[in-house]
Order: sequence, then structure tokens, then C-alpha cells
Amino acid sequence: MFGLFKSDPTKKMRKELKQLQQKALEMERNGNLRDSSHISQQADELWKKIQALENNSQ
Repeated sequence: MFGLFKSDPTKKMRKELKQLQQKALEMERNGNLRDSSHISQQADELWKKIQALENNSQ
């Protein structure tokens, strides 16, 4: 009953993930492949954290 008012803990993380992916894409388009790879790696780690949180909540 009170779960209705509980916020989604991954909402903020998903927003950050989207920003990281967009930043990596822009860097790749500008030819900055090394930094793009680094940002993509951060996005992958964040995605793994999101999946772990979602699997634990189910």
C-alpha cells in the first residue's frame, strides 16, 4: 500500500546513464576516441549497478 509513494531508486541513475552515453557519442563523433571509451566504460559500470538494484528489488 505504501509502495505507491516510494520513489524509484534507479531513476536518477538512469538519467545519469543517458547523459554519459550522449557525452560518449559526442566525443566519438568529434574524434576523441580515448575519452569516449573511458566514458562508455563508466556508463557500462553504471548500467551494471542499475541491473543489480533492479534484480534485488524483484
